[in-house]
Amino acid sequence: MAKSPWLGLRRPNLQARVRLFCFPYAGGSEATFRTWQQNLPNAVEVLPIQLPGRGARIKEPALSRLAPMVRAMSQSLRTELDLPFAFFGHSMGGLIAFELARQLRREGGPLPAHLFISAKCCPKEADDLYASEISDQELIQILRRYEGTPREVLENAEMMQFLLPVIRADMELCHTYVCDPEQPLPCPITAFGGLQDHKSGRECLEGWQNYTTGGFTLRMFPAGHFFLRSWEKSILEAIFRELAPYVGAP
Repeated sequence: MAKSPWLGLRRPNLQARVRLFCFPYAGGSEATFRTWQQNLPNAVEVLPIQLPGRGARIKEPALSRLAPMVRAMSQSLRTELDLPFAFFGHSMGGLIAFELARQLRREGGPLPAHLFISAKCCPKEADDLYASEISDQELIQILRRYEGTPREVLENAEMMQFLLPVIRADMELCHTYVCDPEQPLPCPITAFGGLQDHKSGRECLEGWQNYTTGGFTLRMFPAGHFFLRSWEKSILEAIFRELAPYVGAP
């Protein structure tokens, strides 16, 4: 059994030398990262985060505030931080990963060796997507435009009945987030972005360099907002290059 509700069931990985915690985008789930372990060496243990309201936690209400989420996550995941670890988050997941790292620092806990932020503007940039009042049809059109939700899901009224409240809670979480002033994190930050992403472009991604004293790298792909699957190989190669020193790789 998993020690934390934020993690799914997994087989013991005695080869693990570093852990990679992966945080999904709004409306996403741990399923986004199910292929990552088979495409990374076993020395890197991939731990997809299970957020309430989806997957195995579908009966739990989705959380609409970030601060209580990262406080709960920080305490629950603490036993998993006995190895060097890194955070990867796409879109909303990048915000969660960043704020969880800061929460760990506030509590005097261990910090990630590296922070990977994907398709998410730095906190100082306003996020104008999260309108407080939009209809279900307008929301579905937004999802269709960003191409992050399969067409068969968008056209399935029963599935959307479960998904839309989760997405609305995620939107509210992002819309109500306030980045309190703090010192930059000491861990390096690598940002990934899409050249055709009109929501999280190069300029707002470059702003992440102001949130670290440990070095900053930006990698852009010829894609839109959801490039996780089409550029998975390149993303994982970039991640492993950064984590290689922790697994003894040349």
